[in-house]
Amino acid sequence: MKRCEWANSDEAYIVYHDTEWGMPVHDDRKLFEMLILEGAQAGLSWLTVLKRRENYRKAYGNFDPAKIAQWDQEKIASLLQNPGIIRNRLKVEAARSNARAFLHTAGEYGSFDTFIWSFVGGRPIRNSWKDIKEIPATTPESDRMSKDLKKRGFRFVGPTICYAFMQAVGMVNDHVVDCFRYKILLKNMI
Repeated sequence: MKRCEWANSDEAYIVYHDTEWGMPVHDDRKLFEMLILEGAQAGLSWLTVLKRRENYRKAYGNFDPAKIAQWDQEKIASLLQNPGIIRNRLKVEAARSNARAFLHTAGEYGSFDTFIWSFVGGRPIRNSWKDIKEIPATTPESDRMSKDLKKRGFRFVGPTICYAFMQAVGMVNDHVVDCFRYKILLKNMI
């Protein structure tokens, strides 16, 4: 079975690639989870975060933004002692500020889904890359998303992180054309 080149190095990557990556997500909580995890990845490999995802789900209350928005300094201090997550103070504190910005944005637009998908006109961008080397690190859409998110108080949302987020939640189909998931996702793009 032909997969995107990056997905063949580890079983966790294979499962993630084959079942999640690039599938359009419209659930606010899942969108929040992926935004937080992509930010946690900054400076690290996605595999580092992916292997800690279940620990994050436990530590972050299944990514409930209302709960995370209420974290106090004591809660942040306890998270910084948790070896199951990436213990970077700036990233942990960013989860709290991002939860607050997320709730405000979702309230303003009716849902975060409505807001975030507006950067691609509500429909996934259908790319047709033949080689992984063709896939950009950023796009004009991820640049605009990053700028808007930062203006709203989000942190760890640079253009590269935003593009990785867009790939993860199916706002773009960046599977290479000979990957078995490429055609599957074309059928699922709404």
